[in-house]
Amino acid sequence: MLKLLIVVCAIFLLTGFFAGKKNVVKAANPYLPLWEHIPDAEPYVFEDPDNPGKYRVYIYGSHDTRRHNYCGYDIVVWSAPVEDLNNWRNDGIVFQSIVDGKADVLFAPDVVEVVESDGTKTYYLYPNNQAYGRNTQVAKSKRPDGPFEVCNWKPGSETETVGIMGFDPAVLADDDGRAYGYWGFQRSFAAELDPETMYSIKSGTNVIEDLIGSCNAEDGNDFRYFEAPSIRKIEGKYVLVYSRVTKNGEYGLGESNATLAYAYADNPLGPWTYGGTIIDARGPEIGEDGKMIVTNPSHNTHGGLFEVDGQWYISYHRSINNDGFSRQATVEPVRLEVTETGELIITGTRNIEDESGNVYTGAEVTSQGFEINGLNPYKYHSAGITSFLLGGPYVKATYDTWRDEAPVVNIRNNSIVGFKYFNFSNQPETGQSNQLEVYITPKGNAGTIEVMLDSPWEKRGGIKLGSLSFTSDLEQKLTKLVFPVPAPDEIEGKRALFFIFNTESSDELCEFNGFKFSKIEISTEKAFVAELDEWDKENLIPPVLRVYVDGKPVEEFELSDYDYNVFQYSYKLPAGNTEIPQVTAETDNDRIRVDIQQAETPSGTAVVSFSKVDSVKTYPVKKYLIKFSGEEE
Repeated sequence: MLKLLIVVCAIFLLTGFFAGKKNVVKAANPYLPLWEHIPDAEPYVFEDPDNPGKYRVYIYGSHDTRRHNYCGYDIVVWSAPVEDLNNWRNDGIVFQSIVDGKADVLFAPDVVEVVESDGTKTYYLYPNNQAYGRNTQVAKSKRPDGPFEVCNWKPGSETETVGIMGFDPAVLADDDGRAYGYWGFQRSFAAELDPETMYSIKSGTNVIEDLIGSCNAEDGNDFRYFEAPSIRKIEGKYVLVYSRVTKNGEYGLGESNATLAYAYADNPLGPWTYGGTIIDARGPEIGEDGKMIVTNPSHNTHGGLFEVDGQWYISYHRSINNDGFSRQATVEPVRLEVTETGELIITGTRNIEDESGNVYTGAEVTSQGFEINGLNPYKYHSAGITSFLLGGPYVKATYDTWRDEAPVVNIRNNSIVGFKYFNFSNQPETGQSNQLEVYITPKGNAGTIEVMLDSPWEKRGGIKLGSLSFTSDLEQKLTKLVFPVPAPDEIEGKRALFFIFNTESSDELCEFNGFKFSKIEISTEKAFVAELDEWDKENLIPPVLRVYVDGKPVEEFELSDYDYNVFQYSYKLPAGNTEIPQVTAETDNDRIRVDIQQAETPSGTAVVSFSKVDSVKTYPVKKYLIKFSGEEE
């Protein structure tokens, strides 16, 4: 497998998807494509080096490519113009650390912009290497989109680094020319940096231990620091955003590190005042019984603050795939105010108070992303943008760079899948929609789907839009259900949408694929199962890509840990066989080209490339690697 890994890495570096810059228009949370997995996202507004005077939001995060472990082996940057925060561009791989054939896993990074004396800008990247003693690695570039080159190798060495920065680094270049570093896991540390190096401690100063109180401290402090500091200077205040462990019972919920909190100070090294929770990624909400509930998977979250056109946002990440290894970049608007008395107040846009008096003031977890007035309900949305899950369902990670799709799976009796929010006030050119199209993949059980507006429960103000029952004999493939919707004046404004699934079976009912509102000339009063149209077939059904070895189909490809577009399979030759197996491939789509490079030796590697040709969109090449071997490697 080591030889195969090296081959995969080489192909990744030379021909992978991230070699070019590609734009994705996305109006939803997560705001990057559903196949992309960027947690720990640090957002910064920097000048576009290719368009002086224009600015972009740059996202620097770790990269969950390994799927069964945290993070990956590269840092990929995405950016969007401040004028259009739905138009994201993949700026590619900006940093990797491969020394002596060993690739470092890169955890939550940070970036800082330093304006030099001559007016030029240098960008320092702190990649948070977690391997081989290089966890203090620092790299720099003259562009915010890299590439970044390591600048703190130990003299005479290219395997060891020097510097003070530790776990989950954060760096501030202050406007007086001084610089500061922050880091730490469960304990917080900080130091003034030498601005000449941006990685060593300033001469004559010391590291500050326990900058703010630890989550493990027995003194009952409010800070309860866990990890992931992010530092900003806002209106003269130093603002430290960090992952915090909540106290048991805070706003009616149990202890969790799925929150981002903040502290603020008048000086970069404190003393600090605890501010409160900015966001709880668990999505606190009011349940049917009036008590505070959790509506999203509970895992860690990292992020930072940024401002665009007067609006402040908190970046954070959500966890999907029923684990913590497939995280996605999400964002919510927040309100930020410095009072006349010097308090810094950060809250969400909606206070959530349950009937017991528990109040959550942080940002609400939503599906809307940068569309803070609500998403367009009249376009198709994958169910993967859900922001409300109860009863066991979760978003399944797909990693398919050809499709912005991610189904909600493990749907059983009393499962609820919700979306906050849609703006129904802007009607499509064809007029008010009169039906809702819902796409599911049945699992061989009978059930009912109810569609609710505003809340999943009528006692909490929910409005029932319709319901549909289906039998167990529906084919277990993509199926379209059509629900008539009420008159236009009953469904206007910014509203939430919920789907409630019920079945008498104890097994999985279906997968939830997506939905859209639409209009038909002849409406019906009853919900029904409809035939897939050409749009459905073209956009929602993936093409068949099949690879054969000596005529036998390969069913066991593994996705590479380095690239979402590289799949690999180890094929052991039968005993005594010295012939090179022949690889063939096919597809059911005439717009997909198939290229095959046969192995040159019985221990070589065959490569099958699938290239999708499209007049509008550029797709990456999918590569399938078949590594042949005999009895012994």
